[in-house]
Order: sequence, then C-alpha cells, then structure tokens
Amino acid sequence: MYQPTIDPKAEFRSRWSIGDVLLPLAIISLIFIIVQTASKFTGTYDSDYVINLSLSFLPTYALQTLVRMLAAYGLSLVFTLVYAYVAYRSATWAKVLVPLLDILQSIPVLSFLPAVVLALVGLFPGQRLGIELASILLIFTGMTWNMTFSFYQSLNSIPQELIEASQVYRLSAWQRFWTLELPSGVVGLVWNSVMSVAGGWFFLMQTESFTLSDRNFTLPGLGAFLKAAADKGDNWAIFWGIIVLIGIITIIDYVIWRPMIAWAEKFKYETVEATQVPESRILDFLRRSPTMRIVSERLFMPVSEAFNRGFSSKVQSSPSASHRNSKWTNWLNWILLGAVGFLVLGGTLEAILLLSKMPLSSWQQVILGAAFTSIRVLVVLILSLLITVPIGVTIGRSPKLAQFLQPIVQIAASVPATALFPILLLGLANFGGGLDIGAVILMTLGSMWYILFNVIAGAQAIPSELFEAARVYKLSSLERWRTLILPGIFPYLVTGIITAVGGAWNASIAGEYIKFQGKILTATGLGSTITQASDVGDFPLLLASTIVMSLLVVTTNRLVWRPLYRLAQVKYQLIV
Repeated sequence: MYQPTIDPKAEFRSRWSIGDVLLPLAIISLIFIIVQTASKFTGTYDSDYVINLSLSFLPTYALQTLVRMLAAYGLSLVFTLVYAYVAYRSATWAKVLVPLLDILQSIPVLSFLPAVVLALVGLFPGQRLGIELASILLIFTGMTWNMTFSFYQSLNSIPQELIEASQVYRLSAWQRFWTLELPSGVVGLVWNSVMSVAGGWFFLMQTESFTLSDRNFTLPGLGAFLKAAADKGDNWAIFWGIIVLIGIITIIDYVIWRPMIAWAEKFKYETVEATQVPESRILDFLRRSPTMRIVSERLFMPVSEAFNRGFSSKVQSSPSASHRNSKWTNWLNWILLGAVGFLVLGGTLEAILLLSKMPLSSWQQVILGAAFTSIRVLVVLILSLLITVPIGVTIGRSPKLAQFLQPIVQIAASVPATALFPILLLGLANFGGGLDIGAVILMTLGSMWYILFNVIAGAQAIPSELFEAARVYKLSSLERWRTLILPGIFPYLVTGIITAVGGAWNASIAGEYIKFQGKILTATGLGSTITQASDVGDFPLLLASTIVMSLLVVTTNRLVWRPLYRLAQVKYQLIV
C-alpha cells in the first residue's frame, strides 16, 4: 500500500546543502561561459546549403535525421544511467549532482543553441562536423533531463524491504544494480524514453536549421525540410513532410516502443498477475522464434553470465582495501568540489562585470518579460494537468486502450508544433488574440506530454491487486482516486510537472517570437527577449534573460517541486 515510512515532519524540514549555496552562482557562471563562447566566435561555416523541397529528397533527409536522433538517444540513455545512479549511491555527489540537474534542465535548449553551435563550428572551422555534433548535442539536451529525473525518482522509490533483502543476500554493487535498481526504473524509463524521443522530434526544426544575426546554419534533414517549407509557405511540402514524420514515428512505435512497453510489464511490483497487459506482436514473435531462442541460449546468456561473474568478482574487495579506497575517494571528491567551486566563483565575477554594462531599459525589458512568461507558464501548467491526468490514468490502466491510443499520443507529441504554427496563426488572426494566445497553445503543446507520459507510466506501475482490493471494498470513483490513483501516480506526476515546467519555459522561446510571411510577430515575454537577443547578437541581454529564466525555474523547483518530490519519496512509497 501507499503509506508513510518515516516521520514526514522530520523529513520535510528545509535542508540546505552546499549544492543549494552554489546553485545560483553555478547558474550564472555556466550561462556566462556559454554566452561568452558565442560572443567570441571566429569560425566559419559554409551556409550556402539550400534545402530542396522536392519530395524525392525526403527519404534522404529522413534517414539523416534518424541517425542524429539515434545518436542523441544513445547518448541520453548512457548519461541517464550513469548520472542518476551516481547521485543515488553517493550522498556526497548527490549534494552537487541533483542541484546541477536542476541547473541543466532549467537552461532552455533554444537559448544556448547559438553558443553551442558557434563553439563547435569554431572547433571545426569550415567543416560540417561541428554543426552535426552541435545538432546531436542539442537533441540530447532535449531528451536526457526527463529520463534522468525519472530514473533517479525510480531509484529513490525502491521499497526498503527489497533493499534490505539485497543486503541480507550480500549482493555486490553490480548484482544489486542489475537485479534490483535497474529493473525498478524500467517502466518509467521506457515511457520517458518515448516522451524524450518525442521531445527531440518537437524541436527538430530548431536544431537542424537556425539563423544567428547574418549567419545561417542548416543541416540536411527532415526538420530543416519542414522549416524551409514553413518559411516559404509551401503547405504541400509541409503536408508531405509531416506524413513522412508520422510514418517514421508509427514504424518506430510498432517495432520498438510497443515491444519495450510489453517487455517492461514484467518489472512491475505486484503479487497478483494482471488480467490485462500490454501486447506486442513483434515481442511475441521474438519470444516464439526458434532462431532467437538458439541465439539467446548459446550466445547472449553465456556472455551475460560470464560478464556478470567477472564484474561481480572485480567489485568485491577486502574491508581494508574498501576503507583505503573510501579515503582516497573522499579526498578526490573534495578536490573536485573545490575545483568546481573555484570555477563557479570565477565565472560569477566575470558575469557580474558583463551584466554591469547593461542599461536600465534592458533590465526593465527582462523583468517585464519574466512576469508575462511566468503567467503563461502557470496557465499552461493548469491546462496541462486538467487535460493529461484523466487521459493518462485511463490509458495506463487499460492496456487494450493503450494499444490503440499510445501511438496516437506519441505522434501528437512528436509532430513539431512549430511546423503547424503558421496555419495556427492564420486561424487566430481571424478570431483575435494573435500571438498572445498562440504562445500559450504552443507552450502547452511543448510541455503537456511530459506530464501525460509520466502519468501513464505511474498508472501502469500501480499493482493490479490494489485495484482488485478497491473493487472488493466497493470504493467509489472519488474514493479510488483519492486513496489509490493519486497517491500511486504522485511520484511520477511530480517528475512530469518538473520537466513540463522546464519544457514550457523552453517552448516560450519558440512561441513568443515568430517570423511569419516576411513579418516578425512578438509577444511580450522572456522567450521573445532571448530570441531577439540571439538574432541581433546582444550577448549581455542574452546572458541576463537566460539567467533570469533559469533562476526562476530552479527557484520554483527548490521552493515548490522539491518538497513535493520529497513528499512523494516519503509518504507515497510503495510498501510490499
């Protein structure tokens, strides 16, 4: 059941750590380094590449985009497993890594896109490699934070009885990770992988083609194709580009995500087998295939067993050796923390010197924009919760319905709203509201999916026997939501809200400043300030607006979402 495991009042007292002290300074210094890199750009890049809107080029563009997406997802998965696990197992590093994760996910992708691209182009002048690496890295930053938050939340939600059982059986660090910790996060990791890849598709147009002042950076790909078609108002090319995108997403869903979702079902905590479970014909075929059985038994299993034995034997050591290693590890930790602190203080001082040169009118623009965008983010969060929580629970608790709706939801989350934005603006122009309403719609489309996919994962993770008990006790729908569903999805819901708020701030950069039919449409907000500063190369304004946006996100996380996150870990942990 879901019940408190320790005293909530003792646990929820505000605990300030070194990470909290360095957090604002780290944000300022990190953003300063990124912006300063862009301001000193001296590299060159051949910007004469023109996207051909002929439909015969679509397969080639789609293939190149797929390669970038695959590389970014692989990098995201490795980063998620390593980063979240180190933060979970090391109390010292958790004080730095968890706040640092707040910093990294709070800095909007589209605000540091110019600096990252310019830095990599400068490292590889005159070559396409720099812009390719920049595109992959930016897609990676749009994917990985959601997955990392999810896996870290799953690790912290492991029932204490299972941890104690692993200690009783004296499992090595590797055995504990492979048999307990990794399986505990599979359900959430799979669903958040679906969401993260969808988020990568959402910002594909911006990461494959953008302009900075008079420089144009374009890569051949599906995102650049859609952006070129939208810029030229070629609705026929937009239509076929979206059709190809939907086709790719549908194939990936059928061949990869459905089998993964069905396979992840076996990692749920439950003692009674569910009556309805997700199904996949691809997974059934692989399980029944004699060829796959032979390959598994004669190749994968022996290799896996040998690897596990070798890895387990290497991580085991004598108590004295472990003590010596622990002393050296502590010294190394403090040396690294000292170096990070030195860099943070140095970067902060340099940033303050640069910001001191900014006129008062620019600061007024930043503050006013922050107020307007904050209101939009709040409206977007309320709308997203009202829309996604009922839908997510319905999909998560009905495998048959999930089989039908999950690919539709994934497609809706993946289609870049920026490709459809010109059509949306034309409609809003007829009804009034313009970009003020359009920005809210685009921000909602860019953030609500994080909540939806987390709620689906949370609803699926609730043991089936708890729903059977609710039926036996004849709980009403309201009582079932209050005592079972909301507590069950609460840890996942908080994770979804944290990433959705960051996604809403990020989407404001694309939604509050639009180039449309040769005109520039703007809505007062921090997102439009960042975009304008990037376009004209006003690096002090870009630094100030990005710092303010990041501090707003991190402050909200610290004062609102982190207490809720701790509440989820303490009060709504599953007891088996």
